[in-house]
Amino acid sequence: MASSVERQALILKNLHSNGKVVVTELRELLQVSEVTVRNDLEQLSQKRMLVRTHGGAVKADLLVHDIPLYEKAKKHQNEKERIAEVAAAMVEDGEVITIDSGSTTWEVAKRLKSKRSLTIITNSLPIAGELSTVPGLEVIVTGGSVRRDSLSIVGPHTEELLREHFASKLFLGVDAFDVRSGLTTPNLHEARVNRLMIDMAREVIVVADASKFGRRSMCLICETKRIHKVVTDHGIPKTDLDHLKAVGVEVIMA
Repeated sequence: MASSVERQALILKNLHSNGKVVVTELRELLQVSEVTVRNDLEQLSQKRMLVRTHGGAVKADLLVHDIPLYEKAKKHQNEKERIAEVAAAMVEDGEVITIDSGSTTWEVAKRLKSKRSLTIITNSLPIAGELSTVPGLEVIVTGGSVRRDSLSIVGPHTEELLREHFASKLFLGVDAFDVRSGLTTPNLHEARVNRLMIDMAREVIVVADASKFGRRSMCLICETKRIHKVVTDHGIPKTDLDHLKAVGVEVIMA
């Protein structure tokens, strides 16, 4: 039987190659019990060499944590603006659309001011403030609790309102997008709200710059197959692009 040092070195090697490890697979690879594997993962986690997840672990630099909205807004600004231009052009006068909270979706919202007879459902305070005084636009803001970092509204009241409104399109921003696992966010309440938005929309459009791909956060929003379109930039990894096309997701480059 290999020593703990040898086992942990092999775990890190697999983690470096795949970006994640699974307890059941490591048990077979190392020929030890799941308890031993979990102890090894816990020791590596305490050393900050990986981040534990349900059933395994991921590389520490791939797990996305909550970042305040105004910090997000400063990152990849040029890409977000190009993505927003393309996404906003998909909106037609007279539609009912849902816009999720986030820095990229905020950019989309800024480009909707010339639309007419448009109804926007949003859980974002900045988006509501951006559009609420624009003639020709009706803004429906979900009730609920405000999250300080994201300035989004979540909770039971938010979910209740979303269940009562269908939308033709949802523009969804994400913190992390592992195309094989799906869309994720650091916050459980955000994930619940996003899932409801997806359920109530005829078409789900993800707006995400290339930095969001190949990363994962704690809470699953949905599997990749639940979305219809992705608007991103030319920095998206080719393997991710190929996978999205293979599962039937339309990818639009901005």
